[in-house]
Amino acid sequence: MKIRVAPLLAFFLLVPATLLAQGTGSETPPEPTFNGLNTFWVLLAAFLVFFMQAGFGMVEAGLIRAKNAVNILTKNLLDFCFASLGYYACGYALMYGGTGPFVGTSGWLLFGVATPVQGLPLHAFWLFQAVFAGAATTIVAGGMAERMKFGSYLVYSFVLSAFVYPVVGHWIWGGLADERQAHLGPGH
Repeated sequence: MKIRVAPLLAFFLLVPATLLAQGTGSETPPEPTFNGLNTFWVLLAAFLVFFMQAGFGMVEAGLIRAKNAVNILTKNLLDFCFASLGYYACGYALMYGGTGPFVGTSGWLLFGVATPVQGLPLHAFWLFQAVFAGAATTIVAGGMAERMKFGSYLVYSFVLSAFVYPVVGHWIWGGLADERQAHLGPGH
């Protein structure tokens, strides 16, 4: 008996959960309602961007002496860990927390942050943004391979993802949600 996976996968991805739910139609949906397909797509894109870390690691391992290959691969792994911690601690707040002219002013450690995109869970959006912050920090690793102390590089990763990347990101994308709300009006 051969099971065909593609039709089952298409069914579960394309049929919204609301069509499968039983109810009289008079119940109000819980707030906020999340769109499963949008969430799946954002997470898939985040995982694909996360694989850029492995790609950078392989390129850098191929460009250095063999004796330092393990060092550069460990550096890439911990680079993403420290970048994620920095972006979680204050990077997201500086990038999307409020509408300050230069940086965001609220949402430290993701406390009190509203869902930035309607229909998308906060943590899915955070992960999508965090993998880009991590990729931005690891781009420099190839140029610094065999030239910088390990601890100093990890401090660089934290600082870049916690302060530098979010400030520039706020200047570019930070106020988009507020501008969209102003043009479309409440409820959009």
